[in-house]
Amino acid sequence: MVGRSNEVRARMSAESTMRAAEQIVAVLGSMKGIAMKLGQMLSLLDLDLVPPEHRESFQRRLAVLRDDAPRVPFDRMRRVIEKDLGAPLDQLFATFDETPVAAASIGQVYRATLRGGRVVAVKVQYPGVDLAVRADLKNLALFGKLIQTVLPWVTPAVIEELRLSFEAELDYRAEARTQRALAEQFDGHPFVYIPPVIADRSGTRVLTTEFVDGLGFEQVRELPADQRDRVGEIVYRFYVGSLYRFDEFCGDPHPGNLLYMRDGRVCFLDFGLFTRMRPAHVRFEAECLRTAAEDRIEDLHALLAEVGIIDGAVVTAEQALEYVLSASEWCLVDQELTITPELASGAFLLAIDPRPSPTAGARLHVLPAEHLFSRRADFLTFGVLGELGATANWFRIAREWLYDDEPATELGRQDRDWWASRAG
Repeated sequence: MVGRSNEVRARMSAESTMRAAEQIVAVLGSMKGIAMKLGQMLSLLDLDLVPPEHRESFQRRLAVLRDDAPRVPFDRMRRVIEKDLGAPLDQLFATFDETPVAAASIGQVYRATLRGGRVVAVKVQYPGVDLAVRADLKNLALFGKLIQTVLPWVTPAVIEELRLSFEAELDYRAEARTQRALAEQFDGHPFVYIPPVIADRSGTRVLTTEFVDGLGFEQVRELPADQRDRVGEIVYRFYVGSLYRFDEFCGDPHPGNLLYMRDGRVCFLDFGLFTRMRPAHVRFEAECLRTAAEDRIEDLHALLAEVGIIDGAVVTAEQALEYVLSASEWCLVDQELTITPELASGAFLLAIDPRPSPTAGARLHVLPAEHLFSRRADFLTFGVLGELGATANWFRIAREWLYDDEPATELGRQDRDWWASRAG
């Protein structure tokens, strides 16, 4: 760029950045497993990776990774089905569409019918993806010390938690058990739907469930604001509210895992990263949010220091509060708030950015492994809400599980009444 004008240099720099960004999309899109999940996460966060005028285009390219990953030839996927279920394909299903309807980080989804005419979705694991994921995790462990120099909170315990969780995702039998339990738990719920599992057509690498026809996320984004707000509240209640109400949650919120049904319910999919937390850990997270919302900075400082998240001798009470608010202020302010991609990305970066800042002391923290996936789920839910542009008083909704308040919305009242009827 020597001898070029400022205008030309700026244009060349932008073009170079875009080429690099497009290479990122191409590389992540051609990979499976953890690399694919990274691309899906990036698609929810409006990071400063590309010049502003190209950012929307870049996000659209990344969004393709959510539900249009590169396809594996069907003859290879057929062999996985027949080996896992122990019978030829034409004996297992009355019809089977060889063109996948969706592709995810470790498998592809097909539409098929059973002998009685029931339409089902068949999720099939990519051949060899288990080896690829375990290789990724092995490399992650090998580079653990290097990663810690950039992200100090990625401790050996965190890496081990990642390993156990991602390896568990490879076992579709475990996912089937989780989904069966959730389908029974939410059976008849007014706005949440979990498709039932077809047990005799599922195995370790094949998971068959009821096929649900609904609007995909890009179609939901085109709906009027009031409908998007309603979907956003349902997403928030399911992904975040479940943690505080049931001590369990889905650790993989992203747009490819939900469908908007014609009757107004939201169908949730993919429970490979479903996580159960000890009640004491859930109570700790709730208490941190309450102390931050009430501006009880000394109590918050003591809570974070007691479990070793911060060094109480180095980090001040004000810095501790700023750290918590950087990630969670959106659901702790008592006002209507429209979530944008910029808000979601800003919270994520403020929470993990290791660069010096007014709250740099608070960044020198160690995230306990047991809280890794709850924080991930919180950030990704925030990202989904940002992509929807959803508006609500999120704090009033959160008060239902943080303070045991009466519901502040119609959906909250429907939810309360339905669970009360189930308890009866």
